[in-house]
Amino acid sequence: QLKLAESGGGSVLPGESLTLSCVASGFSWNLDDYAVYWFRQAPGKEREEVTCMSGSAGETKYADSVKGRFSISRDNAKGTDHLQMTNLKPEDTGVYYCAAHFNLVCVPPSGDMDYWGSGTQVTVSS
Repeated sequence: QLKLAESGGGSVLPGESLTLSCVASGFSWNLDDYAVYWFRQAPGKEREEVTCMSGSAGETKYADSVKGRFSISRDNAKGTDHLQMTNLKPEDTGVYYCAAHFNLVCVPPSGDMDYWGSGTQVTVSS
């Protein structure tokens, strides 16, 4: 059973930066066996896929709305994925969730993700 826990959310001004972390833990897991995604959900809106890093760590993809501003990275030794967010905008506000799918590539499952974190709030407001 893989467990995911997000951290690093907060309230910032437009143009500022935040780095979110997704720590994986559990029995006998290897983060490289999973594609790790970040999703976000703003109040009254549908959940949106923000970025993905493939299980082999060789592939990343980003939503058009965050390209050039967000960057995902992995620290295998710590079992942690990071989401660095720069030049934040009010429309980036929402609850950010990390999720993992047992797959080596960034192809979302036809059903739900295998594992979800509980989310961390990001608020961008002046």
